[in-house]
Amino acid sequence: MTTTPTEKQPTLLEQMGGVSGLLYSSLPVVVFVLVNAFAGLMPAIWASLASAVVIGIVLAMRKGSVQPAVSAVFGVGIAAFIAYRTGDAKGFFLFGIWQSLVYGGVFLGSILIRWPLAGVIWSFLNGQGTAWRKDRASVRDYDIATLVWALVFGSRFVVQRWLYDEASVGWLAAAKLAMGYPLMAIALIATVWAVRRSDRRLKAAQAREDEENREAEERLRAQRPSTADEH
Repeated sequence: MTTTPTEKQPTLLEQMGGVSGLLYSSLPVVVFVLVNAFAGLMPAIWASLASAVVIGIVLAMRKGSVQPAVSAVFGVGIAAFIAYRTGDAKGFFLFGIWQSLVYGGVFLGSILIRWPLAGVIWSFLNGQGTAWRKDRASVRDYDIATLVWALVFGSRFVVQRWLYDEASVGWLAAAKLAMGYPLMAIALIATVWAVRRSDRRLKAAQAREDEENREAEERLRAQRPSTADEH
């Protein structure tokens, strides 16, 4: 009799294509800046789009995740369209700049309405429900993690918007890459910190509740013989 091995669920990093997938998703930006410097705007637009498509083909041939490529093609497509419409290479970064502002505002707003997105997204991905919202300390920890995300997006907007006004395409690309995954890693660490603290408290509370229920059940069982003797 053969047993079916338990299928290991891929981690978030694996779903994104691993470290190589993260690097691949950054290549269209690098290609755009380099080609724009040597050949101009239109060749840079086509080269960045072509690089995103090539990434998808490479990842598919390696039987890896094409999620980074799909995201890259979508993002590069919008960025390239804006650059084409504005006729300026710095327009390539405009979508990402305003996207950071919107994301930062949404994360900050979720704190104000007491539904911090770090907790909401985590509980949705793991199907753990919203029990954490009944624990004030957990809400506070997720507030902190969510605030870190808001600061990440806010800092991206402030720095890259300033560089956009300075018309520094090269520095815009450098800032986009430097403030991308490195800052995201910090926000993820803050989220993991909040998740672990919340999980410990919720498990401890559940254990106390189970113990109280067990003790109550034992007391009821102890009372039954004495009740029977009275009759």
